[in-house]
Order: sequence, then structure tokens, then C-alpha cells
Amino acid sequence: MSRSELPAFWVVIPAAGIGSRMRADRPKQYLRLAGRCILEHTLDCFLDHPALAGLVVCVAPDDSYWATLACAGDARVRRAPGGRERCDSVLNGLQTLAELGAADGDWVLVHDAARPNLAREDLDRLLAELAEDPVGGLLAVPARDTLKRVGSDGRVTETVDRSVIWQAFTPQMFRLGMLRDSLAAALEGGVAVTDEASALEWAGHSPRVVEGRADNLKVTRPEDLAWLEQRWNAGQQH
Repeated sequence: MSRSELPAFWVVIPAAGIGSRMRADRPKQYLRLAGRCILEHTLDCFLDHPALAGLVVCVAPDDSYWATLACAGDARVRRAPGGRERCDSVLNGLQTLAELGAADGDWVLVHDAARPNLAREDLDRLLAELAEDPVGGLLAVPARDTLKRVGSDGRVTETVDRSVIWQAFTPQMFRLGMLRDSLAAALEGGVAVTDEASALEWAGHSPRVVEGRADNLKVTRPEDLAWLEQRWNAGQQH
């Protein structure tokens, strides 16, 4: 599929978390990186794409940072209320997309607010490979290191076969209606879902993995931010 044939898509960015492991004075998505905040770089990954139909950022009700960003005034970007958990935020974002005219059959990409190094070629590959998929899927990378299962006593109980293990990244790409229904059912069932794919899995679907680049890093700890800063300053930003 050529770039001109890539499907139109909507985006939801859950950005209501505080990122306590960063030990910073503000939510991690607002920390500075290469002259701007992380969230601005994250949005750029999508705002530069011609197939974007619209984008919703889900922020906490008391968020005092979002309104100060230039991208908050972009006509393609809407704000939605963040929820207590990630899935609550995403559901609020999907409701906002529906109000903007998104249909149940439209593709929605959910992406982490603190994952600013998404490569354009990875985004295009995800869109192309899943365009006709009945379920959808996610960017992921195969496990590289030896994996150990560890007991409560801190000792290794077994070595896990890494050949069947993949590390889940974002964006995760699903039809609006299927994603909404799966997340709502998981919430109603009291199931803890850590990403959108796990909600689809719980609903009986099998999302497809699309291999992406390993440097699609989620900023979780101070050393992650330092690594990206160093990489970008060296001129290696995607």
C-alpha cells in the first residue's frame, strides 16, 4: 500500500498521568526535551501526517499546562477529560471523537503521551499493514534479552522462551466501535487492562503485532529523558 493510499485515522492521546517515577515538579509529558515539552513532540508525530482526521488529548481536569501549549490551539486537536485510569481516559477520548464525527468503523490510534520518538516509517507501516485487518493491532518489538521468571523470594524459577515474547509499544490501532465496546466491557468486568490490546484480547479478539523500531521509547525514568536528549542533540532524531 502506497503512502497516498493509507487510511484516514483518528488519534487519542491519554495524558492525565503524573509520572511519579520521574521525580519531577510536573507531569512527565510536560518535561522539556530539545526545546519543547515531550507532549508537543508526541503530537508532532501525528499532526505532520496527511491522513490524520483529528486528534484528542485527554488531560486531567486540573491540568494547568496544556492550555499554554501552541498545539492546544490547533483546529485538529481537541481536549477531553482524563479519567482515573488509562482506559477511562481513552473511553472519554473515543466519546469526544464520536462527537467530532468519527464513526464506529473508523480507525483510531491510541498513543502514549510520553512516547515522543515514534518514527514516521513505523506509523506508515502500522497504517498500511492493518488497513484491511479485521481486528487491528499494535507496534511491538521482539524480546531481545534472556527473560527470567522470578518468585516472591527474588530467585529465578525458570527461563522464559523469548522467541514468542514481544514488547508492546504504541500506537495501538483499532476500530472505534470495537475498541470502545472492549474497553467498556473490561471496565464493567473489573478487569485490569494496561493497554488497549489487552482489552481486545479479553473480549476474545487477537490483535496483530507489527514490528517497529526499538527506539520508540516511552519516557518513564529520568535516564530515558537523558537518553533521548543526548540522541536528539546528536542529530539522530527521526
